[in-house]
This record gives sequence, structure tokens and C-alpha cells, in this order.
Amino acid sequence: MNYRKIGQLEVSAVGLGCMGMSHGYGMPANKEDMAELLGYAVDMGYTLFDTAELYGTPNDPHANEELLGSALKPYRDNIVISTKFGISFQNPNAPGPQPIVPDASPATIRKSIEGSLKRLQTDHIDLYYQHRIDPAVEPEKVAETMSELMREGKILHWGISEANEQYLRRAHAVCRVTAVQNRYSMMARWHEALFPVLEELGIGFVAFSPLANGLLTANYDASSTFDPHSDYRAAMPQFKKESFEKNRELMDYITQLADEHHATPSQISLAWMLCKKPWIVPIPGTRHLCRLKENAGAPDVKLSQEEIARIDRTLDTIPMSEVFGGSKIVKSQKAI
Repeated sequence: MNYRKIGQLEVSAVGLGCMGMSHGYGMPANKEDMAELLGYAVDMGYTLFDTAELYGTPNDPHANEELLGSALKPYRDNIVISTKFGISFQNPNAPGPQPIVPDASPATIRKSIEGSLKRLQTDHIDLYYQHRIDPAVEPEKVAETMSELMREGKILHWGISEANEQYLRRAHAVCRVTAVQNRYSMMARWHEALFPVLEELGIGFVAFSPLANGLLTANYDASSTFDPHSDYRAAMPQFKKESFEKNRELMDYITQLADEHHATPSQISLAWMLCKKPWIVPIPGTRHLCRLKENAGAPDVKLSQEEIARIDRTLDTIPMSEVFGGSKIVKSQKAI
């Protein structure tokens, strides 16, 4: 595994998004199996492990943090744990992607950090993200709270998920932001407009859903089905039966690139962003050892800047289906 810096924080070039072990990708996986997989990840050189306080189920709402806290405790001094605060589900018992309610008030942040520290069995969070922007709370107020938590030693770095330029600049001016975590893949490139700002400010970019929720692995087709009660993919536009025909040219192109570089479609999809900027770190998720190994091999696939530019131009012209862009954000009752 190769390593790189996001802001001032050194992490593995590919991190592990852990949400799908406990939330959103079918019923939660067996905890013992996932604990073993996390141990394998550490052995392979993964150092960045990403979770959030609300990755779980209605009956076990914090399952993912608890899983990581137990499984990664023996390796705690050698890894980077990132978690998130600031949202809840409007109706956690309903199936599919639910509208989310933001709350980044200082009191909520304080409550969240104490819960996460306990569940993760640690005395500090390496990278603490604001999960979504809360329109009711100014970025300066959030940044001030992050600065306080740093002085108290409860967090070492902080970041913002789904950040925009204005919010990022205002927050960064108060307390240095280490990383932005936004959706990014060959099918979801709208955040590239933020790259010059990140370069200017020295902020890293952590890419979640870098494989378009698994579509770019080339392991799914029109016959693939997902449980609408427990698997978000059942409601995602890129997994509709008609979308596979719309994305045929894209998948053929990625497969062709993979063949040219003796790689897999997943590795090409990850290498494309890894080679684009030295401060981009994708965090694909998996429940399978073979995928963990496959993703760890992506940094070994080298693409020149000329190849990257050519791929980008091609992606600009290839027809694609819509891709899931995130859950709807609704106002909290406090803001109404």
C-alpha cells in the first residue's frame, strides 16, 4: 500500500469506507466476519477507516462505530479513524435512503463526540467530519467548536462532508480544515470545481462512493436485485434495469482501460482519481476479502496526466444514466 497526505494527515492511499458493513447495503454483515476483515485490512496496509455515528439499523443505530471500536482497538496507535457528526434520519424506520435532518449546534456536537469516543473505545478521533452542512448554524460557529475539541485533545483534525466553497472558506478561516469528504466517481464529477480551492488551501479530498456505489466494479447487471427495505441500491437510479443499457458504453470503456493496464475495472476507477491529484484518497467499501485486496492494488496502477486528461474528455462525451446524488436534506424542527 502507498501512502499520501490529506492536509497534514498521512493516510493510506486507499482507505476503507465501513458504512456498508452495518448500514445501507442489505442486512448488516456478521460482526465477527467484519472484525476479521478489518484485521486483514490493517495487515494489508490500510490505515484510514471511515465511519459515522448513525451507520447502523433502527434496532442498533450505532453498530458501525461499535464494530470499529472493538475490532480496531488492538491497532489503534497505527491507524486513522474518521467519524462524523451532525445529521439524523427523519424516519429511521422507513426503508431506503431517508431524508436527513442536519444539526450542527455546539450542544449536539458535544453530545456526539462523547458518544463516538465511547463507542470507538478511544480517547480521541483522528479526523472528525461535519456530516452535512446545517443551514441554521454558521460555519464559524462549527469551526469554533472544532477548535475547542482540538484544544481538549478529543479530536486531532476535522473536515466537512459535502462542502461547498463558501462554507469551506469561512470554516477554514477559523479552524484549519484537513479534508473534505464528497461523493466522487467517474459518474459523479460535479465536485471537481472545488479542486482549485482545495489546492489553494492545502485541504485533502476524500472520495466516498468512488465506484458509484459498486456499479463501476462491473459486477452487476440488469438481473441484479436489492432488498428495498435494507439496501439503498434498490432506489438508486444507476441500478435501475434500464440504466445498465444506458451505461453500457461507459462500462465497456472502463473495461477496455482495465485490460490495457492489466487491472480490474475497480482498480482503473480508483487509479483515475489517485493519479489525478496526490491529495485525493478514495474510500471504497466492501464486505469481501477479495475486493479489499483488489482495491489495495489500485495505487499500483499508474496513469499519466495525458491519460487522465484523455479519460476525462471521453467521460464528458459518454452517455450515462443518472447516479445517486445523496439523500434529501430537510429542516430540523429547531429551524422551523
